[in-house]
Amino acid sequence: MPYVFQTKDRNGKPHPRFRFQYTAHDGRRRTALGTTSRSGTEKLALHVQTEQDAIRNGWKPAPKPSDLPRAVAGVISEYLAWGRSQGGRAGHAWGVTHARMRKAHLKWWKDTLGLETLGDLPGSLPEVEKALRELESDGKSGKTVQNRAEALAAFCDWSVSRGYLESDPLGGLAAFDTSPRTRRRAMTGDEIARLLRSCAPHRRRAYQLACASGLRAGELRALRVRNLDPALCGVHLEASWTKNRKAGFQPLPSWLVKQLHEAVKDKGPEEALAFVPSHPGRDLDQDLKWAGIAKWSSEGKIDFHAFRTAFVSLILEAGASAKEAQVLARHSTANLTMNVYGRARKDRLVEMTEVVGRSLKVASTTGAQRETGAKASRNGNRGLVGLAAGSTPAASTTQFADNKGRDLGRGN
Repeated sequence: MPYVFQTKDRNGKPHPRFRFQYTAHDGRRRTALGTTSRSGTEKLALHVQTEQDAIRNGWKPAPKPSDLPRAVAGVISEYLAWGRSQGGRAGHAWGVTHARMRKAHLKWWKDTLGLETLGDLPGSLPEVEKALRELESDGKSGKTVQNRAEALAAFCDWSVSRGYLESDPLGGLAAFDTSPRTRRRAMTGDEIARLLRSCAPHRRRAYQLACASGLRAGELRALRVRNLDPALCGVHLEASWTKNRKAGFQPLPSWLVKQLHEAVKDKGPEEALAFVPSHPGRDLDQDLKWAGIAKWSSEGKIDFHAFRTAFVSLILEAGASAKEAQVLARHSTANLTMNVYGRARKDRLVEMTEVVGRSLKVASTTGAQRETGAKASRNGNRGLVGLAAGSTPAASTTQFADNKGRDLGRGN
């Protein structure tokens, strides 16, 4: 018979999940992780022992790795531990926010689908789709719904790669439309200046860095004094906290580097380069009010990430090529830079139209002058042709008479 028990941690507190022991089909005594419920773990243990007895007696074939019963809670813990260690790009750890959200999403799936063992996942696609549709009908954005779906899909893919599942139970799950419901707008240079003049002094440096570098709030928060490089005029980015998990270097305006270097000269190398609020969007809303800048307009909204939009738009307006803008924004493709972050402001469009208009006006004026000159030339040519044909305009007739009189005089 299986044996159910509960261990204690180093502080003497009971572990939240029960464990159980059973006799495997090969005669070995094994231990497995159960659920947070003793009764649920007892049912699981009895099921496992019955399966193992049937295999030992030859009533069932020996199981494949994917047939072994595994408590979902234990596999999720293993998956999260893997992610925090090496689950990110190029073998790096997940970001802190990504790890927190992945844990919350998987807990939601476990509760929503009532998952006890990994064997509950095969055949669950209709229930998964129903749960996602309910999220959508509750007003959740397509991006939010897709994030939930991706969390479970990634967990299933990982379980397949480990041999815990024979095949992907969500292989037929279609993607959701992730088009944003709202659009961020790029602040103008005048609005940025007003914001910097009006905001709380301890947040001004973070806003300056965000506008001048396009770094995200989490990346700005991770910057340390040692990342500042006055000689190269910028900051060194570390793979452990950048979104793309790549180390890099972000150039900054020389005046800002000089200010930063002066401000942190008495700080230690591990101290923060600039203060970034724990809720930057909330504090930015207050600063926008003080600056008299509307958060919402017909062109979109302003939040902290809109600084990145402003940065990309400003470097494009400064004359950067698509490739230069892509590199400065640290995007994987120029399409992301140009079509997601780049903005064409109305005032800039009007200004460009005026530039084109001035060129057309000059061309039109020059063309008209040339046409007038050509017309006059054509009229003069017609007069010469008329004389050659025997026509006698008034001026020509007078001149002809004078010449004739002089000829007659000479004849007398």
